[in-house]
Amino acid sequence: MFIYEKKLQYPVRVSKCDPRVARYLVEQYGGADGELSAALRYMNQRYSIPDKVVGLLTDIGTEEFAHLEMIATMIYKLTKDATPQQLEAAGLGPHYANHDSALYYNNASGVPWTAAYIAAKGDPLADLYEDIAAEEKARATYQWIIDMTDDVDLQDSLKFLRQREIVHAMRFKEAVEIIKADRDTKKVY
Repeated sequence: MFIYEKKLQYPVRVSKCDPRVARYLVEQYGGADGELSAALRYMNQRYSIPDKVVGLLTDIGTEEFAHLEMIATMIYKLTKDATPQQLEAAGLGPHYANHDSALYYNNASGVPWTAAYIAAKGDPLADLYEDIAAEEKARATYQWIIDMTDDVDLQDSLKFLRQREIVHAMRFKEAVEIIKADRDTKKVY
């Protein structure tokens, strides 16, 4: 089902060590509205959604895993040359003490990832509206992180991810219209 190319979906460049921004990016790695949560949400929802939109959830879910890989790469590059003192100053001291430089699924505040982040109601419209909201929240988070860094190389990759969240939201809105049209013609799910 998956074909893995040994390259990122979009190039990730950073121009300097910046553990502070890495800490913020952890939100998109293991936070409620981050890439892991999105990927798992869509891959799970596809089993209880009409056939007409299963492919959409599969495609976007797969792309979210590619985004997760990009975020992991950004965090690695932003912290690989950081000293323990720099990590502590950026608020990553507890993470360093527990995991060294290994990534761990938690949000920017250090709260571990939980399956409670995965919304799945089983009603196609409810789930798709949840998906739209998730994409918009991720878009907003990317924008805020863009605003908090002066690293133009990093901003470039973040802008790519922000734009993909916009596209995903648009695609989910189109899926809502497909489901509504089917319901209007008595093809109730």
